[in-house]
Amino acid sequence: MIIVLGAVIALALFLWWEELSPFWRDLREGLTRWWQRDLIIVIRGLPGLFKASLLNIALLFGLITLGFMAGIPIALLQVYGNRVLGGLASLWEWFFRGVPELVLLFLFFFGSAQFGLEMSPFTAAMLALGCRSSGYQSQIFRGAIQAIPKGQALAAHSIGLSRVQAIRHVILPQALRLAIPPWSNEFSSVIKDTTLAYAIGVNEITRYARFITERHYRLAMLVYLAVALIFLLFTYLGNRLLGFLEHSLAVPGFETKAARARAAVGEHG
Repeated sequence: MIIVLGAVIALALFLWWEELSPFWRDLREGLTRWWQRDLIIVIRGLPGLFKASLLNIALLFGLITLGFMAGIPIALLQVYGNRVLGGLASLWEWFFRGVPELVLLFLFFFGSAQFGLEMSPFTAAMLALGCRSSGYQSQIFRGAIQAIPKGQALAAHSIGLSRVQAIRHVILPQALRLAIPPWSNEFSSVIKDTTLAYAIGVNEITRYARFITERHYRLAMLVYLAVALIFLLFTYLGNRLLGFLEHSLAVPGFETKAARARAAVGEHG
């Protein structure tokens, strides 16, 4: 009985192996081809991907600087401006936070031609995404400004500083320090938004990746996985740098204020 049962099991295993042997053969051949050919092609394409990513980095610095330079005045107008100026600043924030990034890209790139303005894809992308970032950065800075105790402004006035001087020399320096933790979230967001510039013809990393996959369609997963790893690397390095700045610029007693700043930003979101 045991011999018969063993023979049946052996026959079943043999039939099962014969049934699956084409699968294992195809899998082995696929892995060999992937290692010997596909992976080599992707590795050879990495320098080109990194070179294309430099355009994403340039776009990142341009748009985040524009958002920073516009976001601070917008936040100041919302906190200290009169009803008209504060309303206009809030309207700016509402519009650029509410419209999808891709629509903004099309509005700036194609819409500028309606007014006779010649704008390169890179410039249009920087302006569109920079204005979008200014809406979010103004929210960050507004929360940080409102987290500064009002007594500090009163103390500044008591020693003869004007309102503008108090904002410039007392309020704003502290608010900028408090804004670093939530600002790192904006950095992580806008570095990914730079890939949308592909839609209007900017030759950044995703456009280069598409060029590779059009020539080697089998490599799509590997190529875009390489793109994902490059962005993860950039995001990690950027957040580490911002963390270093936060630690370097920290002042005793600011830790609790930073928590209030993040809470204030969350309330305005």
